[in-house]
Amino acid sequence: MEANEVQELKEQAEKGGESAMRPVAFTMSVVAVLVAITTVLGHRTHTEAVLFQNQATDQWNEYQARHIRSHDTELASNMLANLAVTDKAAAAKLEQTWKDAVAKSTQDQKEDRQKAEELQEKVEKAEARADRYDLSEALLEIGLVVTSVTLLTRSRIYWYLGILFSVTGILSAISVLFLN
Repeated sequence: MEANEVQELKEQAEKGGESAMRPVAFTMSVVAVLVAITTVLGHRTHTEAVLFQNQATDQWNEYQARHIRSHDTELASNMLANLAVTDKAAAAKLEQTWKDAVAKSTQDQKEDRQKAEELQEKVEKAEARADRYDLSEALLEIGLVVTSVTLLTRSRIYWYLGILFSVTGILSAISVLFLN
């Protein structure tokens, strides 16, 4: 074989190798886009969880403030009932007003507690979705890296393994839709 023929065969082999790696490069591009999408979804879901947590904290603070006010009003009402007062009718009216305020506050506390618990459930659900997105992102990134090893080794087993990780990551991201 002449030197020219050897050089031509070498060039053809290199071109053939490049075209054989095109599906791998395309797969890497698609997986990279999926990683970006999953990352954004995960970040937004984490933000949603933080916002719900802030709302729940505010609601618990409202509950606690009502509880303290109710307790103070009840103490004042009990103190008024036990003090010697000259105008019994006015004292009785004031005591009844305070007891009514305590009853309303108790009802409001129940509503505040229920709202806070509902918000806490939303926090837990958002955190579960965010965790699933994080897992999906990690699996997709592993798939991307393993797939890229194919370009270095020219061994398609890494491409298939990368696709397996990527599909698992995609399934993890889709499973977020089924979380309640």
